[in-house]
Amino acid sequence: MIKTLPSLQVCVVDLELNLTPIPTPPPDFRSGFVGILGRPNVGKSTLLNALIGQKIAITSPVAQTTRNRLRGILTTATAQIILVDSPGIHKPHHPLGEILVNNALGLIQAVDVLLLVVDGTVPAGRGDTYIAELLRPAGLPVVLGLNKIDPLEPDTPAAPRPEVLASYQALGPDWPWVSFSALAGVGLDHLVERLTQHLPAGPYYYPPDLVTDQPERFIIAELIREQILHHTHQEVPHSVAVVVELMETTPKITRILAAIVVERASQKGILIGKRGQMLRTVGTQARAAIEQLLDGPVYLELFVKVEAHWRHSRHQLAELGYRPES
Repeated sequence: MIKTLPSLQVCVVDLELNLTPIPTPPPDFRSGFVGILGRPNVGKSTLLNALIGQKIAITSPVAQTTRNRLRGILTTATAQIILVDSPGIHKPHHPLGEILVNNALGLIQAVDVLLLVVDGTVPAGRGDTYIAELLRPAGLPVVLGLNKIDPLEPDTPAAPRPEVLASYQALGPDWPWVSFSALAGVGLDHLVERLTQHLPAGPYYYPPDLVTDQPERFIIAELIREQILHHTHQEVPHSVAVVVELMETTPKITRILAAIVVERASQKGILIGKRGQMLRTVGTQARAAIEQLLDGPVYLELFVKVEAHWRHSRHQLAELGYRPES
């Protein structure tokens, strides 16, 4: 089971309720926070999962999959890198979108290093230029990460095409760049080295075996939402929120009751499906992912409810956990 913390603390309580102390770092140890920013669908969440070696961020072909800042913790022999994933920066069309974009932009002032992830297979676009213009005045180190570069050999990342690289170097001529494939897991060691070079000397912020500080309930809700993103189309994925309403753990099984919130009755019908088939499919695949997360058997019960226009109601957004982050 992954260990999680609701917030930054001096120690973490493990499953046996023993305290896991934070050790003293070795000489020349570096630590700090790295903000992962970029347009939607450039592979930020895939990169986060690949770097920490475990799935904590959901991924899908649907744009704007990530809705919350999500911290992954990568501890090496020489550094502890707290990777902060963020929603893709885009033009918002409702209060939920405004919260997501504002939270992503607020990340710029809350970290030590900025990692701008781009699609290294195509030249820089207006969205990349807009984000770069936001990063330059921050006065922080920026590493340019060119993702989706297929490897030439199993362990050797390819270089981007010269004209593509030139378009991104124009965004920040002094920014070091690294090409990699988050999906294939190639080139990530070089990226970690680059990020570590820019971190300040510092302590362990978390126990070395911790991979995220998010509560299990949050990750479980995201794993359920991921299956909805994979199995539904059109407006349903953007109109869905998931809330874990009950979670009981016994020595033999974990029982979870989760609500899937949609905006319209027609969306409820799509999610339930004919004779409940869609909801069973989502539940079956989500349960498998949750069992891998919790390393044990899970009984998962899902139900769907309608909250009209919840993405446009700041009160309902707050109740569902979407709030401006400091």
